[in-house]
Amino acid sequence: MPWAALALLLWGCGRRAEVAREVPPRPVEITNAVSADVPVYLDEIGTCGAVETVIIQPQVSGRVAELHFEDGAEVEKGTLLFTIDERPFRAAVARAEATVAQDRAKLGFARERLLRAEKLRKAGTIAPEEFDVAKSGADEAEALLRADEAALESARINLGYCRIVSPIDGRLGDRMVDAGNIVEENKGRLLVVRRQDPMYVHFTIPEAELPRVRRSMEAGALKVLAKIPSDPDGEREGTLDFVDNTVQEDSGTVRLRALMPNGDRHFWPGQFVEVRLVLEVMRGAPVVPSRAVQVGQQGPFVFVVGQDATVELRRVRPGQKHGDDVAIIEGLRAGETVVIAGQLGLVPGAKVEVVGAGPPAPAPTSK
Repeated sequence: MPWAALALLLWGCGRRAEVAREVPPRPVEITNAVSADVPVYLDEIGTCGAVETVIIQPQVSGRVAELHFEDGAEVEKGTLLFTIDERPFRAAVARAEATVAQDRAKLGFARERLLRAEKLRKAGTIAPEEFDVAKSGADEAEALLRADEAALESARINLGYCRIVSPIDGRLGDRMVDAGNIVEENKGRLLVVRRQDPMYVHFTIPEAELPRVRRSMEAGALKVLAKIPSDPDGEREGTLDFVDNTVQEDSGTVRLRALMPNGDRHFWPGQFVEVRLVLEVMRGAPVVPSRAVQVGQQGPFVFVVGQDATVELRRVRPGQKHGDDVAIIEGLRAGETVVIAGQLGLVPGAKVEVVGAGPPAPAPTSK
């Protein structure tokens, strides 16, 4: 190579190095990764359902004499709701009581007759057939008494059915009959009562998540958070209490159910809610704003700022997102400084100038 060309080449390389050294630091905004206990969860949509639902039906036929409630009222177990005309049933009880009284008198006579026959048999002054007749009469009278006592008990039960009470604590729906209507035994609905505290929340998860949920359940009861979409601040906490025993073939999902305290009637049966099933808590995980994480051809990464104001490209594995922040499972330590704005044009080893520092990501909560 001619000396002139070699000199020109060396001069060009030195000039490029000088230009590179003269590249000014790039302005960036930074923040520090914070250490936090980060919940891992699944977000789903669910519906509320009453823990107990009772359809009130008449158990005897008759005329509805009186209603003792207001539609939509909260009632306790045993609260009187309807009265069916008791007069026919009181008469039936009186007839049954009279029949039982007659049977007891007949039984007493038959036993006295049997006692006399027993004495005569021992004395040898009565034919065996006569003794057998006396014994049969006593047995028949006793059986008749038992049958009529059962009929009396049945009449008393039917009389009790004339007073229809709430079998549970709950909230009433609207009545389906008014006073004066004739109702038939075990036909038609009179009223529906639903218990609203606690409240069920029904939701589904994809079948691919079922193994992870089952592993988490082995460590104990799982926490479930639910909120009404129009009331994001009204989130309530309950526990997972049921996992269905089959995968729904048509949707590839598994039905789950949570139990929520609902003393203030915050949730309502049939209402849609946003559900968060908390599977575990990552202890001491580094958390950064989501905008710190960039995605390249080889996957997610962040720019970490060193003490000499140069940046390092660090491959990371993001975990659960929490609003505008994300937990980092691998690749970053709490306390390290990352770039949250100005990543465009950065390369490993580049100098940076801090022009803004965002606040550290707040520690996520289980909510």
